Amino acid sequence: MVNSAAPEPYRWETSFMVFYERLDDEHKGLFQSLFSIGTNRDSKAALKKCQDLMVGHFNYEQGIMSRANYSGFKEHKEIHDGFIAHLSKLTTPVSDEEVFYCKNWLAQHIKNIDFAYRGKL
Repeated sequence: MVNSAAPEPYRWETSFMVFYERLDDEHKGLFQSLFSIGTNRDSKAALKKCQDLMVGHFNYEQGIMSRANYSGFKEHKEIHDGFIAHLSKLTTPVSDEEVFYCKNWLAQHIKNIDFAYRGKL
């Protein structure tokens, strides 16, 4: 398992590249949306935007995996579904613990789960 603690300051960096341009761009947006929640914990709009971006990104990523017959698709989708279920339960104000959990989840997911599909899609 790759050491994938969330970077501080919290932002996407090149060590998170999966080498698919749209996916990397979307990952950048996910980092930004979680940063926005961290700095606007009372904002329902920031939370909703993050939830919507995650759902949209996961759907796009899963579509690519499905079309490529990616062998890890089922497990990957289950992980996404679990995180979406977690995100959907969040309410404002979002606690420090939840922000930390989500930031670390994303960093670990990219480096330990998404990296498995590099070069296979």
